[in-house]
Amino acid sequence: MPMQPVEIEALIKSALPDAQVTIEDLAGDGDHYAARVVSESFRGLSRVKQHQLVYAALQGRMGGVLHALALQTSAPE
Repeated sequence: MPMQPVEIEALIKSALPDAQVTIEDLAGDGDHYAARVVSESFRGLSRVKQHQLVYAALQGRMGGVLHALALQTSAPE
């Protein structure tokens, strides 16, 4: 069963409560999403570490229930 955008957002916000999260369904199939995540937790971290935090928030769903997630992460301006 595909994931809904609200589920992805809830998982990310659960791990990163201050995050501003925008989810876009890229293919309309519930499997391919783009996410923009802005969080103070990312400040000073490499892009790889930022993405690792988001993937950890998804609790193992990447590659299974969630097939593809294009990530854009940043700290607030």
